[in-house]
Amino acid sequence: MSGPGELYGREPEADAIAALLAGARRGESGALVLRGEPGIGKTALLDHAEAVAGGPRLIRGAGVESEAELAFSGLQSMLRPALGRLPALPVPQRAALESAFGLASGSGADPMLVGLATLSLLTEHADPDGVLCLIDDAHWLDRASRDALLFAARRLRAEGVVMIFAARDGEGSFAAPGLPELRLSGLRPEAAAALLDRHPLPPALRFRLLAEARGNPLALLELPVALGAEPAGTFAPGALPLTGRLRLAFHGRVSRLPAASQTLLLAAAADEAGELPVILRAAEALGVSVEDLPPAEEAGLVARGAGDSLRFRHPLIRAAVYQRAPLGHRLAVHRALAAALDGPERADRRAWHLAAGATGPDEEAAAALEHAAARARERSGHEAAAAAYERAAGLSAEPGARARREAKAAEAALDAGDLDRAGDLARRASARPCGDLAVRARLAHVQALADFWKGSYPAAHRRLLDGAALIGEAGPAQAARMLIQAVHTAWYLDERQLAATLERLSALPLPDSDPLAPVARFLVRLLAAGGSESPPPLAETLEAVRRRGEAPYEALMILCGAALARGQDADAYQLASALAAGHRERGGAGRLPTVLFFMAEGEVFTGHHRDALTTATEALGLARDTGQRQWVSQFSSVLAYLDAARGEEESCRAHAEAGLEAASAGVVSPGAPWAYWSLGLLELGLGRAEAALTRFERLAREPMRHHICATRSTPDLVEAAVRVGAPERAAEPLARFERWAESVRQPWADALVLRCRGLMGAHDEAERAFEAALKLHDPDTRPLEYARTALLYGEWLRRARRKAEARGLLNGALEVFDRLGMAPWAERARGELTATGAPDGGSRGGEGAAASLTPQELQIARLAAQGLSNRDIAAQLFLSHRTVGYHLYKAYPKLGVASRGELKELADTLGL
Repeated sequence: MSGPGELYGREPEADAIAALLAGARRGESGALVLRGEPGIGKTALLDHAEAVAGGPRLIRGAGVESEAELAFSGLQSMLRPALGRLPALPVPQRAALESAFGLASGSGADPMLVGLATLSLLTEHADPDGVLCLIDDAHWLDRASRDALLFAARRLRAEGVVMIFAARDGEGSFAAPGLPELRLSGLRPEAAAALLDRHPLPPALRFRLLAEARGNPLALLELPVALGAEPAGTFAPGALPLTGRLRLAFHGRVSRLPAASQTLLLAAAADEAGELPVILRAAEALGVSVEDLPPAEEAGLVARGAGDSLRFRHPLIRAAVYQRAPLGHRLAVHRALAAALDGPERADRRAWHLAAGATGPDEEAAAALEHAAARARERSGHEAAAAAYERAAGLSAEPGARARREAKAAEAALDAGDLDRAGDLARRASARPCGDLAVRARLAHVQALADFWKGSYPAAHRRLLDGAALIGEAGPAQAARMLIQAVHTAWYLDERQLAATLERLSALPLPDSDPLAPVARFLVRLLAAGGSESPPPLAETLEAVRRRGEAPYEALMILCGAALARGQDADAYQLASALAAGHRERGGAGRLPTVLFFMAEGEVFTGHHRDALTTATEALGLARDTGQRQWVSQFSSVLAYLDAARGEEESCRAHAEAGLEAASAGVVSPGAPWAYWSLGLLELGLGRAEAALTRFERLAREPMRHHICATRSTPDLVEAAVRVGAPERAAEPLARFERWAESVRQPWADALVLRCRGLMGAHDEAERAFEAALKLHDPDTRPLEYARTALLYGEWLRRARRKAEARGLLNGALEVFDRLGMAPWAERARGELTATGAPDGGSRGGEGAAASLTPQELQIARLAAQGLSNRDIAAQLFLSHRTVGYHLYKAYPKLGVASRGELKELADTLGL
């Protein structure tokens, strides 16, 4: 840091900023987080970036401590210069920002849609040299603004947007995983000396200050002034941490002002929005006028800014003024500010000042905060809502009102993704007596969901069951919601607890008119095996739900998973695709990973590996950007399976390891079933059958044997067991698989049973089983399973010396394996063909031109081939339209096309 226009000792940081700005001029984007203690020079570096930026447009904002509980206040202030470009945004994004900023009415949008809208608005606002966004005091940003800005920063690609955040250590929270950071330390001795030499000082004092400041630029600038004005000994070495000494230095300057000026400064410190008319109205009620402001300005403590505003020269001055003021003075100032804040646009600030001025239960302040919380929640400001509800509960005089507000606070914290806070709020509220069973059940539900998303599945399951029992017959719909969620938690435990949960759901007296009744009926057959009654079709169940109203979103998600567990892959995929389309249309990035998981599973099960790779890659990025650890685990493991199918061992093991990381004591990680299937498939494809069998057997035991992956991997287990000469090790899993196939009544499932019998049967029985399996397989809808059976039967025929019959099957299998890029399986088929006498082991196919594209390039090229514009594609994929154009520019040469028109004409030929 230095004085205006000059930096001391910050060459590496300045170089990093220069590189970002140079990239913006080339159309590239980037982000950087500057971290450090107060006064270390973060703001000076932002000033430097602004001074040297040159071409890019500038947007600058800052977090404000007093507005940290006002949803989207920081984002609205920052984006104000760009709001003229709002009409250029897609309608859902524009509506989301307008609702968030209170510019239009509307229900709360997905918070990540606000982040996408932020990215789009910055892209639209950029000039040919880009746009530079500087965000100071990011640790004081309200949560909603922080999440939106970080979502935008993580999805920067090719927009010419540079975002630089400055955040203080040790205050607030500005976790920014995935973004590059620079941590500022004290200036080197020579730079510190050069900065201090701006003040002529006696040698002894100069030496002491250099030692005390430890390279902190603000200390080097301010402590000489303080030491020159205070009696000797005021600042004894080591008496206080550096930040405390700076605050004390600033307070010493404040204390020398007239009492009226100090009161005026306290009003400004208590409401950092800096609206001078509001500050003066509050001060007038305290007997202070505008004539008392000049002494504070002359002392360099505050300055008037644009738009009739008043700003402290440094946040530590504000802290010194407020924290060292007597409590009675602070209470009086807050009450005066509440009275001065009139009009609906200031209602939220008024509510918080009423609360800050309260000395005990205060229903007026509690009601005002509850209304502020409701407004924040409508705008997707869930963390702000949680804070307001929590404070309103603390001010409530009546126990019932307190319990209701505490439950709302816990639910809002859960919606904000603050799992620790949600759980703590719910636990504290549950510990107090409350006669309202519905409120107690809501609190149990919040605690359970917080536990679940943190990976504490046993605790979550227990709370859901207890909550459902608590509300019981008095609230069957609420109990049903909790038991349906308990089906999900039991899935991560074991088959016994899943069965017990389904039994309780079956016994619940849920009215047939409730939309959850058909959902419950579908779920209770989740573990059914055998019998004469077929499982109800998912489409029929969904129609029954629609006739009764609308089921909660979570119930539809669980229906997707249940349908896959019952073998209704096509219906589950259709439901998940419809839900995904709705999320894309509404901009629901936060909920998209859940439905994309079911889509990816369906694509894997039907052998559409390229589609699954595209889906899982997009979903993994979204899960990381939105902090959804469960889905990071799940999608990492799905990608491990796709790596295994291609024989990419190193990548497979890395993805599987990521999928297994989220395990906790006594509980497997969410991605464990897919990870074990992936590792088993990898070993099987590479010819290591014993290692493969060990992996598959892990899946076939508790606590995972009821998982979809355990069921679907059974044919692989049978193949591995036969290969090692131990078919008896597959006997029990195969019997279980046969019962499942009988219960789901799907031709492809029957074909897999027949394949297994062909592997394990005697000569005549094996041939009949393989022939019957091939007749049931559909090579169009499930090409991979057809190819796997054809390969195994071809191998059997070749060993029986029926080489001519084997060649046709092996060639068909090879074509599928080549098309899917399954190199180990293709090589195995090619080796068998060579053994039959086929020249060169058969033909060598390929995956087509699309195989050279990255998953994101493929996804964008497909949408472009369908006729969607860059802006339409950007809205669907949560990117900027410039990033879409960048990926198309890279995809065209790989596909051998030069325009969108050619892409559309050749889509089928190119494998899109």
